[in-house]
Amino acid sequence: MRIILLAAAVLLSITSCEKDKLPKTIDQRAYAVETVGKITTVKNLPADTIIGTNAMGQPVGAGRYSFFSLESGQWIPNADSNSTRWDLAFAGTTLRINNATSGPGAGGAFVFNGTFESLLSVPTDSVFRIDNHPVSYAITRGSGRAWYTYDGPTNLLTPIPGRTLVIRTATGKFAKVEILNYYRGGQTPSATAPDSIKTRDQRFLHFRYTYQGNGTRQF
Repeated sequence: MRIILLAAAVLLSITSCEKDKLPKTIDQRAYAVETVGKITTVKNLPADTIIGTNAMGQPVGAGRYSFFSLESGQWIPNADSNSTRWDLAFAGTTLRINNATSGPGAGGAFVFNGTFESLLSVPTDSVFRIDNHPVSYAITRGSGRAWYTYDGPTNLLTPIPGRTLVIRTATGKFAKVEILNYYRGGQTPSATAPDSIKTRDQRFLHFRYTYQGNGTRQF
């Protein structure tokens, strides 16, 4: 009987540790990672989940990045933010790379003006940018500048078609990333939806990527 109880306690401890790796605000039923062939798709990754609005009615987040490893396809605990375990960090529309002012890794990034499918290898003349927080970021912030546009009249954010993020990971490998959607469930609210719904359902990122772990530039 003592052996059975001990085994049950160990299993409960492992299960609890796995759950503790995820932020308390996550809807664990919605967040998902799926790999088919060379492409991994991430759904409903909270990017600093909104906890309210300010005096101007603008959304206010919890001030926490979500750290993600392109190599392992896993959400990395905030406790490991000062390590090379993660490659991308998400908070709203801000994406950070594990390098320079953002982390101890060898990361870098640039935006490729072309479709995800057409990018078969990292161009040999590529210039990888690094983060210089808070002055600048490898993946430039702002509507129309990197991967998204924001429409003020409708209060909607939309990924720009044909923009692919090329990432040098924390350990010097390569990946290509396409942001697919910014809203919960991968469904952009209609232009006529109330702003309360648009605010509630935003900052749940959907993206796909291909990681090249053998050190070459081929995808």
